[in-house]
Amino acid sequence: MLELNDVVKRFDDNEVLSGVSLQLHRHEVVCLIGASGSGKSTLLRCSNMLEDIDAGSITLFGQGLEDRRIDPNLVRRHVALVFQSFNLFPHLSVLDNILLGPVYAMKRKRADVRDEALALLDRIGLRDRANDFPDRLSGGQQQRVAIVRSLAMQPSLLLLDEVTSALDPTLVGEVLDLLRDLAASGTTMLIATHEMNFAKDVSHQVAYLDKGVLVEKGTPEQIFNSPQHEATRIFLERVR
Repeated sequence: MLELNDVVKRFDDNEVLSGVSLQLHRHEVVCLIGASGSGKSTLLRCSNMLEDIDAGSITLFGQGLEDRRIDPNLVRRHVALVFQSFNLFPHLSVLDNILLGPVYAMKRKRADVRDEALALLDRIGLRDRANDFPDRLSGGQQQRVAIVRSLAMQPSLLLLDEVTSALDPTLVGEVLDLLRDLAASGTTMLIATHEMNFAKDVSHQVAYLDKGVLVEKGTPEQIFNSPQHEATRIFLERVR
C-alpha cells in the first residue's frame, strides 16, 4: 500500500530523514519508535504530501507521489493524518467537526453521512456528546473525536503522529483502546508512538529511527526481545 525507498528530507542544512526505506501492507500496523526529533513526524508528513522529499521515492497504491500531476488533496482523502494536537474547530459541535470533511471535501450530502458520524461516535462512547463543543470534552475525548473525524473520510490508510503525547497520563488508555480496536478490525495504520507496550501489542512491524536513520525494523518480538543493533538496545533500555 505504501512504500518508501531511500527517502531523504532536509530542512536547510539539517537532514531529518536519511535514506529511509519502509513498506506498509494492507491491514498492517507499523509503529515508528524513537526519541523526539528522530524523524517520525516528518516521515508521516511526507507520506501524505504535507512535506516534499529531497531524494528517494514514495509510492502509494503503486503511484509515485513525486509526480507533480498528483493532487495532494486527493491523496489526503485516502491517507488521513491525525496530529498530536486535536485540531478540532472550537466553534463547531463535535458532530459538525466530523461532518466537515465528508460534506465539504467529498461533496456528500449531510443527511447521508450524519448517521455514519453518529455511529462512529457511538463506537467510541461519545454519541451523547455529539452536540457539545470541543471545550466541553476532556483531552482524551477530544483526541478520540479527532481520530473519528479522520475515519469519517473512510481513508485507506491512517497515519497517527504521537496522538497520546499531549494527554494527561490518565487519559492515554482510552485513546490507545480505540487504536487497538481499529487494529483488530484491520485498519491499516502507520503510527509514531512513545508507548512501547502499545507498539508491542498491536504492531505487525516496528521500525526504530534515530536522527533520521531507520536503524532497525522487524517484528515486535524481534525488536523488543532481541534487537540486532546496539542503538536500538540502548534506546529500549532508556524507555522501559
